[in-house]
Amino acid sequence: MTGTRYACLPGVPSWVGLATRDLDGAKDFYGPLLGWRFQAVPGRRGSYAHALAGETVVAGINATAHEWELPVTWTTYFGTESADAAASRVQERGGTVAVGPLSADEGRLALAADPAGASFGVLECQAEPGRLRPSGVGGNAVWVELRTRDAFEAAMFYGGVFDWDRRPSPPYTVRWEEDRVILDIDDRTVATLYGGAVEGTVDPRLRPRWHVFFSVADVAAAVETAEKLGGQAIGEPSPTHFGRTATLRDPEGGLFCVVSGHD
Repeated sequence: MTGTRYACLPGVPSWVGLATRDLDGAKDFYGPLLGWRFQAVPGRRGSYAHALAGETVVAGINATAHEWELPVTWTTYFGTESADAAASRVQERGGTVAVGPLSADEGRLALAADPAGASFGVLECQAEPGRLRPSGVGGNAVWVELRTRDAFEAAMFYGGVFDWDRRPSPPYTVRWEEDRVILDIDDRTVATLYGGAVEGTVDPRLRPRWHVFFSVADVAAAVETAEKLGGQAIGEPSPTHFGRTATLRDPEGGLFCVVSGHD
């Protein structure tokens, strides 16, 4: 393939994937919205494509939601030295492993859920040194946020699974700021954990889940484009410490966020 691949970093959100029912429909929506082009990836899992922003591979889209009886959803994958070891640590700390570990197009991976029910993935990093994707790439997933019942409890879980407090290089910093736990790598925020979600709510936005934030030049313009393409804005765009953001739903119901001004 021609796109530049960025090796993942252990303990860091390193890949995002969309499970959808209609691959062509997803391309028709996310392509114009985020400026992506697509490359088909032949493999054992049926209809699958990589999304590229410029020459950078930024996401995977897989038409398996119907086959696996899954909701249309974006999944955040954290890098790890060993998918098998990470899966064991998930279970030891009260989480569950739903799929794998198994070998897939991106590498050895597993799908799991934390004790509050938020789904996430683990992806075994390549042998070569990893590095973060450049944050300036438009359409890139620049930040993820966990909305959960107890941010501190969640930080203890993920910190234990991914050894956040035992990684000297690059500098991993876990800090509490106002109402969030924040994970910084090299002084760049890559993940936040925010309390207040409720497992039993009928509103999926308020259940424990990881939200993916894609970089756009203008949030208001992105909302307008999404609605023209058959998507839906959930609430109004709002300013945050990390930039102006909006929560969107794609035509099949997949939730995601857009952000401008995040460096």
